[in-house]
Amino acid sequence: MRPEFAGVGFMSHPNQNKYDLDTLRHSCAHLMAQAVKQLYPETKITIGPVIEDGFFYDFHREEPFKPEDLKKIEQRMHKIANDALEIKRIELSPEAAKDLFNDMGENFKVEIIEDFAEGEIVSAYTQGDFTDLCRGPHVDNTKDLKVFKLLHASAAYWRGDERNPVLQRIYGTAWHDKKELKDYLHRLEEAKKRDHRKLGKELDLYSVSEEVGPGLILWHPKGARIRYLIEEFWKKEHYKNGYELVYTPHTAKIDLWKTSGHIEFYKDSIFSPMEIEGKEYIMKPMNCPFHIQIYKTRLRSYRDLPLRWAELGTVYRYERSGVMHGLLRVRGFTQDDAHLFCRQDQLEDEVAKVLKFVLYILRSFGFREYKVFLSTRPEKSVGSDEDWETATAALAAALKRSELPYEVDPGEGVFYGPKIDIKIKDSLNRYWQVSTIQVDFNLPERFKMTYIGEDSNKHRPIMIHRALMGSLERFFGCLIEHYAGAFPVWLAPVQVILLPITDSQGPYTEELASRLEEQGIRVEKDLRNEKIGFKIRAAQLNKIPYMLVLGDQEVQAKTVAVRKRKSKETRVMPLEDFLNELHRLIDTKAVDSE
Repeated sequence: MRPEFAGVGFMSHPNQNKYDLDTLRHSCAHLMAQAVKQLYPETKITIGPVIEDGFFYDFHREEPFKPEDLKKIEQRMHKIANDALEIKRIELSPEAAKDLFNDMGENFKVEIIEDFAEGEIVSAYTQGDFTDLCRGPHVDNTKDLKVFKLLHASAAYWRGDERNPVLQRIYGTAWHDKKELKDYLHRLEEAKKRDHRKLGKELDLYSVSEEVGPGLILWHPKGARIRYLIEEFWKKEHYKNGYELVYTPHTAKIDLWKTSGHIEFYKDSIFSPMEIEGKEYIMKPMNCPFHIQIYKTRLRSYRDLPLRWAELGTVYRYERSGVMHGLLRVRGFTQDDAHLFCRQDQLEDEVAKVLKFVLYILRSFGFREYKVFLSTRPEKSVGSDEDWETATAALAAALKRSELPYEVDPGEGVFYGPKIDIKIKDSLNRYWQVSTIQVDFNLPERFKMTYIGEDSNKHRPIMIHRALMGSLERFFGCLIEHYAGAFPVWLAPVQVILLPITDSQGPYTEELASRLEEQGIRVEKDLRNEKIGFKIRAAQLNKIPYMLVLGDQEVQAKTVAVRKRKSKETRVMPLEDFLNELHRLIDTKAVDSE
């Protein structure tokens, strides 16, 4: 399991089992904690939540868990499961719960209970000699837990704070039957082969340098080429869809971030201020306040709206060292950001257009299956009831117009407005959070944004935050793993490699290279004094879509012997025929050309 994948999970299938997977996994977390306490009585228990495709439990002990420990723990889990212990729910007052866990010597549990308000009910579950805090639900008996696997261990901090004690975390997974588990473990192995950190190094796409700093990406020429292709496509399509591009600075005075509320609401994610000429500046965590400043440079009329401004804006957010992960969690990243300013009567149309645009972009990169969520008002929010009801209804109507099936996620909107989130399914059936469309009642109010309405009075515009890919870094990591580094022809950093069999084909190789480059094809030549089989293998390892093998026959006939990266077959054809095939694949952004 790759727990550091925020917003990434394998797809599970609906079934008619007695317990859902979350219940099984939560119960397995307790089963694991009970096994650990039996084997290592000095260990203190902390928390054990369900996560995507599994669960984990954090323990406080001096020694890290080793692979042989996990084997022993898993064996003990099976023994406890076979003991068929009844699982009982108990409810206590906070005071009684503290006494119970104090007597057990579980100080971390006591700290959790101290967060409960007086009069609240604290629930716990007991199985045999083990009791743990939990909201539940759980299975009725440990015999219901049959198909599970412990995966690996790592370190963590109590409550995610580096100033707190170091904990030892064990990850596991649980499924309804052995086939589901086997399939999942197979996908995990495949995911390891596709790990973007591994492929990023093997394919020379990007790196992270300790001298530069963790979470700061260095794009190598081949990775930069792919990024350039993504960016150029993105810019072209935005102009075609009625957007204007803007550019904004990487830093701004702290007062801007105080007005926006970022200092108040996101202070833990912002880098420390730097002083310039007696003023404090902050590296930007978001682009939106800059776009608002552009809006405010002139008086706006209702006739000006909607305004659609987009930017590939690099932002900087503090991430703890322990959570950074390749391209997926970084400290500096480029958002494919856009902000739309519109009237209330334009909101539904604008969101519908964004949804159409989102699907076009995602399909262009080969993603055709999605999960869509409409998140509604949370407990703590800004804006009137009417604002929320109107905006939520507009988002729902836009989704229906787009014929996109969606789920309502009650109370999961951001505090400043409702939102639509889109997750894409990759080739391993994992879902990645990428696209988002968010209505904002907060910033227009904070920055006192206005436009002159048809009635000649001032009105607040509605602001929409919108990202199609999320961040370029994260999206690139997703693409690497989705395609296992074998990018579609239009995205491949090198599209064709020329493989002369001997030195005598050198002049023809140079001639072909020039002709391909004139056609805009990204081409390389392998002129090394190596056997052709070696060169073919090297090209396949570099996942280059097309190899042109050039021998004496090809030179004499002015043809090329074409071999695809995943094929053992070679087709001999005139260069013009090959170019026609190649341009068709590039122009249509074909995905399956193997």
